[in-house]
Amino acid sequence: MVLRDFNLLITTSRGNEEDACSEIWYLLGEIGDSAAKVDKTGITGLVAAKTAFNPFEVVEKFREILKERPYEFRYTFRVIPIEKVVRTDLGEIERTTTELASKIKENESFRVTVEKRFTDTSTKDMIEAAAVNIERKVALRNPDKVILVEVVGRLTGISIIRPEQILAVMKEKF
Repeated sequence: MVLRDFNLLITTSRGNEEDACSEIWYLLGEIGDSAAKVDKTGITGLVAAKTAFNPFEVVEKFREILKERPYEFRYTFRVIPIEKVVRTDLGEIERTTTELASKIKENESFRVTVEKRFTDTSTKDMIEAAAVNIERKVALRNPDKVILVEVVGRLTGISIIRPEQILAVMKEKF
């Protein structure tokens, strides 16, 4: 993977990675980030991007474009904001989620969602590493926050988000 410090992950259909890269690069330019980097990850259907902007704000701006001009999104399925990128290592995942855990308020519930690509580490081990130091209520359905562990081979993107902070183009297009 060329892009090591990505802060957006984009899903697309198999074989459309190049078109998705162009689309995201264009859309980032539309919202004012002319220096954004977008690249294929080497994983089918997955593209990574590095924007100078806050990735959560990018998702919101993309959502506005989607509402006004849905035809601008032809290849992009989901846009996922990433807060930190670490080595795919249980200790790193634990340390990073513990660092970010203050985003989950005391009265809020959470769930860990792991999407793994090209790793042998078990999902169960990753969930345990991500959640071990977080003393909040777990809610597998309708959590207030989601600890997102996006494994891209040797790198893992981690975010603590509200479920609606992921742009799901197909769901929101219609």
